[in-house]
Order: sequence, then C-alpha cells, then structure tokens
Amino acid sequence: MSGHPILGQVVLGYSPMIDRERTVTATRLTVFPARADAPLDAGALLAAIDEVWPEAGGKVSLNVLSETLLTDLLKAQPSANLMLEVPAFMACDPLHSSSIQSLYARGNTLLIKGRPRVTLPRDVLPCFKHSIIDLEDERRVDARTPQGVVREITHVQSGVRSLEQLDASFKRGAVAVLGWPIDDVVRPQAGVPVQSDMTTIVELMRRIDREESIERLEETLRLDPTLAFRLLRYINSPAFGLRVEVGSFRHALMLLGYNRLKRWLAVLLASASKDRDMKPVMFAALRRGLLMEELARTSVGASDEQMRNEAFICGVFSLLDRMMRQPFSDLLRAVPVPDSVRQVLVDGQGPYQPMLEVVRAVENESLYDVRESAERLLLGVGEINRAVLRALAQAVQIQ
Repeated sequence: MSGHPILGQVVLGYSPMIDRERTVTATRLTVFPARADAPLDAGALLAAIDEVWPEAGGKVSLNVLSETLLTDLLKAQPSANLMLEVPAFMACDPLHSSSIQSLYARGNTLLIKGRPRVTLPRDVLPCFKHSIIDLEDERRVDARTPQGVVREITHVQSGVRSLEQLDASFKRGAVAVLGWPIDDVVRPQAGVPVQSDMTTIVELMRRIDREESIERLEETLRLDPTLAFRLLRYINSPAFGLRVEVGSFRHALMLLGYNRLKRWLAVLLASASKDRDMKPVMFAALRRGLLMEELARTSVGASDEQMRNEAFICGVFSLLDRMMRQPFSDLLRAVPVPDSVRQVLVDGQGPYQPMLEVVRAVENESLYDVRESAERLLLGVGEINRAVLRALAQAVQIQ
C-alpha cells in the first residue's frame, strides 16, 4: 500500500453491511478528506481499493465525504464490485444524472444516502437499488410505509450499534443494516453452556501454553475433527504465506511452532459461535486482530514478532466477552492470554490499549477520533490507512 500517496490525504473508516441472516454481504469504506481544500485523485483511490477488493473479490460500498472526489468517482469507471453511495442532494442534481446512469449501465450498484428534499429525476430513480436511512432519521414504526410516502426502492438502515437496533431495523422492513451491532452490555447468562467446539479450542490453547507434546495436543484435536479441518484451512489460506501445503496438525506445529499456532487458535475461538447474531462480531474480531498486528508492525517495526502476535490476539479477543457472554474478568481465568493482553481487556490499560483505541475509532468512522488516537500512537493518518487496508486485504484472503 506504500505506493499510494492518496492514503496520506484521506482518513479511512469501515463497517459491515449485514443482511437479514446476519451475514456480512459487503464492507462499507468511509473516506474523509484529511484537508477540506486538498484536491484528491479519484483514480488513485480506486487503485488503492482495488488492491483490497479486486473485481473478483468481495463487495465494497464506498461512502465518500467529499463532494468533489465523489463527483470524480461518478465519472470514473470503477469495477462492478464497487458500490457507490450518493447523497440525496447530488442524486437530485441534473448535473450528475448522466454519470449516475452510466454507472448503472456498467453494472455498479448505487445507493442513495438520505431523504431527497425534491423528487428525483424520473430517469435517475431506477438507477438506485437501495436508499440508506440513518437510524436517527428513521420515521417508520414497523414495516408499513408511512402515510403519504411512496416507497419505490428498498432501504438500508445505517447507524446500527446494538442487536436490539438491528432486530428493530429488520422489523421495519430494512433489507440490510450498516454499522456494528456489538455495543450490547455483556450480562452473564446462568445455565448457558459453552459450545463444545469452543471448549476444545480453549483446552488446546491451555496445552499449547504449557508446551505439551505433539501427541497430547493431537489427542485433544481428535475430539473435534471439524475443528482440525478449520484450523488447517486457516493455515493454508493465502494470508498465512506458507510455501508448502500443510496436511496435518503435526505438520502445522512443526512448521509454525507454539506461538504462531496459538494466534490462529485465537481466530478459531473467536469464530466458533453458531449463534447467527454473532456473525458481525466474528467479522469484527478477525479484522481487529489483523489491524492491531499491522499497527504493532508499523509502530515497533517488523522484527518484534512477540509483540505483533500479542497485539493480534488482543484484537481478536477484544470481543470474546460478547461471544461467550462472560465478562473478561471471569472469561480470562479459563482462556490463557499474555499479561499484557489481560491488562487491556480487563483493566483498559497497557501497551496495546492505544492500538485498540485506533481500531475502535476506525470502526466508528470518526475523523476526529482517528486523528486523535493516531497522534497518541505517534503515527500519521497515512500509516493508519495503510495498516487498515493491509488488514482488510488479509481478512478477504482468509475468509
């Protein structure tokens, strides 16, 4: 990502687009201009995005907070997997009608953001697949259309922060939501058993933490053949970068060693839930781990492997309390983590806390919070943006 100077001229944030089955169908990438008066190159932005989401890759919804940059993007030729969010005031402007129609004809998905104050041009309205309505501007109380309002396209609800808001949005007829439904307060649920696959992973992590023999580790893994398959699938993913295919757990341990294997068990633990409401949480957890690892690499250098691994585990585990419905103070008595990670998750302090604050700011798509947290980490926004895109690219490869 170092070859894209535009990454030093913008601030990036991201969030998932989630359908009714709680599956993440696209990533929303929010782009702020770092300076309101600076000219931005639409082609350079598309080139940087293409490295993460090539045309054959996953879908990305581009939310650009610069009218001039968005105008240039409307005239560009983005790949078909790139969706563009167009503010209502621009969609209503006849100056943009031909660009919007051309993109629609090319096969790009277009979303109108906000409520139009005037009627859209008749030839433009069919170009938009969905409207994006922020939760704060929502006027529906159920799936019925408010009296006097004509609905011609389906809507996506943005600004969703909790499972309650997510459920309510779908009850009001949304086809998808944008946001992070992960802010629910964790309340321990008595009598809810830990899933068996989670139990096996925790036991395997304990044995690796004690550096037990390969034979003992294999005994544990045999209890869950599905887990063994998933572990090997992760290790053989392009993001892991191995030159040979790993065919067995024993082979994996010989190649990776205990520390590198431990980090991928952390991913497995954070993606083991069968609760569909946890799909967005699992989406967030992997990206948090990868982004914190990239931030550690940027701030301390590539040589400190232990710190990068601990930052990765800290990010992956930062939502484990929601998945396992236990507060960290209880949860981490069973799950072995380094003391530096425990400090962050239980006490909200320690060497990785500033990195976690950057991650949360990026997730919240907050220009000012990203800047402030980047300064506390002594990094520039360009370095943060490059770390964000590298992490998102790795996540695409893994999943």
